[in-house]
Amino acid sequence: MNNSFNKIQQAQEGDIHAFQDLFVAFQDALKSYLFRIMASRADAEDIAHDTFIRAYDQIKTFQHKSSLKTWVFQIATNLAYNQLKKRKRWTEDVSQRAKAIVVGNPTLAGRIEQVHQHSSGGSYEIKEHIDTCFTCIAKNLPIEHQVALLLKDVYDFSIPEAMQIIDKSEGQVKYYLQTARKTMADIFDKRCALVNKDGICHQCTELNGWFNPKQNLNEEKLKIKMVREAKSEDKVTLFNMRTALIKAINPLKSAGSELQEVLLDCNRMAMGEIKMKNY
Repeated sequence: MNNSFNKIQQAQEGDIHAFQDLFVAFQDALKSYLFRIMASRADAEDIAHDTFIRAYDQIKTFQHKSSLKTWVFQIATNLAYNQLKKRKRWTEDVSQRAKAIVVGNPTLAGRIEQVHQHSSGGSYEIKEHIDTCFTCIAKNLPIEHQVALLLKDVYDFSIPEAMQIIDKSEGQVKYYLQTARKTMADIFDKRCALVNKDGICHQCTELNGWFNPKQNLNEEKLKIKMVREAKSEDKVTLFNMRTALIKAINPLKSAGSELQEVLLDCNRMAMGEIKMKNY
């Protein structure tokens, strides 16, 4: 604690290396948080870079009323808001719309196959795709609800810390969390074929069959606790299991990070956020 306090003092006196040492301690968490909000590595990297610059420029205003991490996340969240408020929320059927784009674009399908076969981040595991799916479904939520959910349930910020980061009252943050959890649990219960036999989304199964044709899908499913226990657990418990799985994954450094990025790009195309890429 004293070392951190001393580093902050040094940074406030103009030592950028001291500030960089402090920033590095939570840089990975910040970037993965921004990636889950923006669904884009490039956007996450750009906002993280801008956050570093803005936080360093404003470090003299930091008054130790919160942790430096919370203060920096507040800056990053505000920067992300500025971009997200110009975009529309994603729809529940984004995966089907993205699939239609891939099916109708052999060049794009070839790019996905190339990443899978040749990239060090091109492996496919269902648990990593569940993480990507969580990101996509969360983008169905209003921005404040999405951010509150990620801060509290994935990145372990307290309610008071979340209040500071999104500049809302305790009642508002708790309402956002309650509503976001219920909405997410309901969408997954209705859509996800992994946890509900009547679920209409089979993307995990389809992608596993594409990328791992010799792998026994049932064995892969059984690696995931929530799938094993889906028949005996309610949708809220299953959602909590899903969240616990996601907390253990860094989407920017996982074995399938690049493959999942390309799949997210397809979703962004489906939502009109980016134009069709000419791979």
